[in-house]
Amino acid sequence: MNFFASQDKARKHTFQLIMLFSLAVIILIIMVNVLVMVALGFIDNGQLSNGQSFWQQMDWRTFATISGAVGLVVLIGSLYKIMALSGGGKVVAEGLGGQLITPNTTDLDQRKLLNVVEEMAIASGTPAPPVYLLAQENGINAFAAGFSPKDAVIGVTQGTIEHLSRDQLQGVIAHEFSHIFNGDMRLNIRLIGVLNGILILGIIGYHLLYSTSHSRRGRGDGKGAAGILVVAIGLIVIGFAGTFFGSLIKAAVSRQREYLADASAVQFTRNPNGIAGALKRIGGLKFGSVLKEPGAAEISHAFFAQGISGFMQGLSATHPPLAKRILHIDPNWDGKFATSDQPDTEQSAQGADKKGSMPKEKLATIMSSVVTGASMIDVANSISQIGNPKQVTVDYARALIAQLPTAVKDAAREPYGARAVIYALLVDKELDVRHKQLAHLHQYSESNVEAVTRKLLPELDNLAVAFRLPLIDITIPALKQLSPAQYQHFRDNMDALIDMDFKLILQEWTLRKILLIHLDAHFFIPPRSQMGTVDSEQLKPEIALLLSVLTYAGQQEHVAREQAFSNGVTVLEIGELTLVNEDSVKLTDLDVALQKLEKLKPLAKPKLLHACAACIMRDQKIEPLEVELLRAFSGVLACPMPPLLLSA
Repeated sequence: MNFFASQDKARKHTFQLIMLFSLAVIILIIMVNVLVMVALGFIDNGQLSNGQSFWQQMDWRTFATISGAVGLVVLIGSLYKIMALSGGGKVVAEGLGGQLITPNTTDLDQRKLLNVVEEMAIASGTPAPPVYLLAQENGINAFAAGFSPKDAVIGVTQGTIEHLSRDQLQGVIAHEFSHIFNGDMRLNIRLIGVLNGILILGIIGYHLLYSTSHSRRGRGDGKGAAGILVVAIGLIVIGFAGTFFGSLIKAAVSRQREYLADASAVQFTRNPNGIAGALKRIGGLKFGSVLKEPGAAEISHAFFAQGISGFMQGLSATHPPLAKRILHIDPNWDGKFATSDQPDTEQSAQGADKKGSMPKEKLATIMSSVVTGASMIDVANSISQIGNPKQVTVDYARALIAQLPTAVKDAAREPYGARAVIYALLVDKELDVRHKQLAHLHQYSESNVEAVTRKLLPELDNLAVAFRLPLIDITIPALKQLSPAQYQHFRDNMDALIDMDFKLILQEWTLRKILLIHLDAHFFIPPRSQMGTVDSEQLKPEIALLLSVLTYAGQQEHVAREQAFSNGVTVLEIGELTLVNEDSVKLTDLDVALQKLEKLKPLAKPKLLHACAACIMRDQKIEPLEVELLRAFSGVLACPMPPLLLSA
């Protein structure tokens, strides 16, 4: 199943979740009504003995009142939790006791983990998500959390980085990237929210029991107090029933998606022994994959492996049994779990960066493929690999990272240096403009940032175009460590540098757009958009503007422009569109158009991206600016595109 089909299936799973949740709420409403009717004397046992049925004695007005109250309580409980999680994945990670691993960490195990995440992120065409370490957890486990790739985080236990080899760790991280791209994270957070509404009844019962048992005796009707006590105990029991229903819903929604994520991880890494080895190590480890954190039960369905243990786990387990998962990956498995840690055999232990390196001969072979430039086949392959990249792109990403100048790479991985890298990329090559921009940074940038920018300029002036997008991706995790005030200051400086040449060129727009897609979602927490529900036919003007921008970016002659635009329209199959006049194209209008296009249905997005590819490939060559535009467009659509093999 490809990325777009998975997104569409996730949308359907949301409907399934709503149906299961509604069914659970109806059952709980009936249970609460029966409890209240019996406990508070609405049902007379004597009349039941005389043949009058339970339902004949039912006070339907009271039934309606109780049903409305229960429904309202469940709704408020769910909405409260969803609002509490509106901060995205970092809220989930911090709630489990996770601590952010800084990109410039010197811990070798943490460095190895970040290298793996960085390689796989760049291979996927997306910035590396922040990584949180659950330092107190000895079991092997991990999770991805967030609403979209823009605000996703990855959490990993201490046991994972201590007990897994690099290949096994890569398999686990690839599994989590699959959850990020397949729409599972959004579904998982919704599960946490809606199930909190079901569990809230038990919490109310507990507080009612507590208040009743501590109230002064002698007040009120003793029979009424006893009835309230029965209601309180009954609500606690119903709360346990809600927990059971919640576990069943989790199991129904998440089990098959674990098989899909395992298969995607194998396809991503082309190494079934990696993820299979991690699962075998879980089976052979004393701690297994269980977490000690009490809050783990709430997010158990999002873990790499079963994160909690307890009564009836076989029925309500959120993950398939280890043995079944291993056999799906390795049909020849002998049934024996790994009882000892597997060392990293590919790389020496001389340093974490070197652990992720490759021999010079292999690097040369991979980088030599860049000189031929991108072709239509490359673009089509990149679109087909959205959310499902291949091992060759991981190798290419590793090669790009290794070939980056060390000073630039080190700067990009820490907050001060990351700001300087972006400023240096925006500094104009025209000397008069450059002097004004550097003078602005000297006056308004943070202490030392302007000096670092000047130091990096010679390296970045000579940087090959193939490194530009990966370098931007590397800076984003470090920029996410800024305070909100620092980020706003950085944003203002970035806009000032762009404005100083009195023109907003597309290359500057794409750099800014790629950054803001991920950083604004992190700092400003905008309203969460629902998964796309709009057809292409409803957004013809916006699509026409998108294709027009691509046409003017790559085609110079009038006839060529008309043909390029027509090529894109033909792929879409939505009728005629008109090329927007070049003088009428405004990048502010493009921003608005992209906001609307984000609402496209999942299965409409690949057609739009293929139309973009057809548009820029009319002349059978792709310029770096066209690639950056395509990357920015795909990023807005939440469709991370793997890198193209661009000419240097």
